[in-house]
Amino acid sequence: MADMLVHLKDLPSVDEEERALRKDGFIIRNIQPWERFLLEKFAAQHFSQNWADEVMMAFSHQPVTCWIATWASPRAIVGMAAYECTRRNFFGPMGVREDVRGMGIGKVLLIRGLEGLRSLGYEYAIIGGVGPVSFYEKLVGASIIPGSDPGIYTDLLPRVGQETEEAENESSPEDE
Repeated sequence: MADMLVHLKDLPSVDEEERALRKDGFIIRNIQPWERFLLEKFAAQHFSQNWADEVMMAFSHQPVTCWIATWASPRAIVGMAAYECTRRNFFGPMGVREDVRGMGIGKVLLIRGLEGLRSLGYEYAIIGGVGPVSFYEKLVGASIIPGSDPGIYTDLLPRVGQETEEAENESSPEDE
C-alpha cells in the first residue's frame, strides 16, 4: 500500500459535523492516558494487533497523539485517529467501527488528527500505508507519493503463534 502526502495549511473545518455528531450521542476528543487499555483492545478487536501495537506509541507523547470517537450508549470507543506513532510526521492508524461508518466520524477524526500534526509545526503530513485512497483525496486533497509502495510496512515479523503455523505448512528437505 502506498503512502500519501497532504498539505496541512488549509484543512477544512469540521466544527459543524462535530456538533451534529454530538447531538447523535458521539463525542470526538483526545484519549486520556488511563484509557490506554481500552484503545488497545478496540484496535485489536476491530482492526489488527499490529494496529493496536502501533497506536500504543501515541501514549509516549505528552499530550497523547490520538483522537477517539466515543458513543454515549453504550459508552464505548467507536473510532480512532493517531499520529506520530510509526514515524515522525506520519498520520495513522485511523479507523472507525464498521457499524457507524458513513456518519462523518472518520472525517472529523481525520481533520482533528491532521490539525494535531499541524500544531506540531508540520506544513505537510504523510498518511502511511493508505487503504481508502479516495477518502483522503476527497476530504483533504491528499495525493499518492510516487515510489512509496511498498512503504515502511514491509518485512514485518510474524506474530506470536504464526511462526509455528508457517513452519508446519512448509515442507522440509526430507519430505521431497
